Amino acid sequence: MTTQHTEFEAKAAESGSAATERFRESGKTASLAVPKERVSLLANEVLGAVYETIRKHKVTYDEFNALKSWLISVGEDGEWPLFLDVWVEHVVEEVSTEDREGNKGTIEGPYYIPGSPQLESPATLPMRDDEGGTPLLFQGQVRAVDGTALSGAHVEIWHADDNGFYSQFAPGLPEWNLRGTVVADAEGNFALNTVQPAPYQIPTDGACGKLIAAAGWHAWRPAHLHLKVSAPGYQLLTAQLYFEGDQHLSDDIASAVKPELVLSPAPRTDGAGNEVTYDFVLDADRT
Repeated sequence: MTTQHTEFEAKAAESGSAATERFRESGKTASLAVPKERVSLLANEVLGAVYETIRKHKVTYDEFNALKSWLISVGEDGEWPLFLDVWVEHVVEEVSTEDREGNKGTIEGPYYIPGSPQLESPATLPMRDDEGGTPLLFQGQVRAVDGTALSGAHVEIWHADDNGFYSQFAPGLPEWNLRGTVVADAEGNFALNTVQPAPYQIPTDGACGKLIAAAGWHAWRPAHLHLKVSAPGYQLLTAQLYFEGDQHLSDDIASAVKPELVLSPAPRTDGAGNEVTYDFVLDADRT
């Protein structure tokens, strides 16, 4: 008899390995050609910062060996994508998008899967018949900085379920659960039905969890919707949208919350959950 696993049996090593494999398949490293002068500059400055920390805090051999052991376990658990996305990516995103005039974005995170089902607006994300969580109507318009409506723009969305788990990274969930790409209408308008996700802890039974425990940190992320918004001739916008009142808006473990990205849903007049309107403004592609 085949054993059926549930999302609550998700393991850090399994989700970490999945995230690592997805990154390798993403093509993001296919055309890496960083000049050696740039590599030397960045590597020397990073190592210099490490040396300064060691000297400043008189790091011992016991601490050095604990670090070495932990770094090995990060690789064994496949958690380098999680570690980098949680503690480093928000600064890379900040620097790379600092000149944008349109919407603020934020990190992609480790649980993105390309190729989600394409849906015409108004749409309902793929979900189970008994999907938990408060129903949410999420709607808005995609337009350019000059106000031009972007006909046929794509609003790609993915998020955790009401228990804090992502499809394809936890067992027992349908492949495309709460993942989809909604096509905006001729006026750039879109509307999609989903459920409000829950706050969740990043995996704590692997190497990243060991760091969190050793440092006395918490592992929580506020509830959020992930989005990639695109239109031909415009810069891709990657964002996360959060929910007003979440207790972890001010201490997100991933430091990814920005005030402009916080939603204020209101009850629907028909009593069928909540609704919120949020418009996306894209910058023209300068390449």
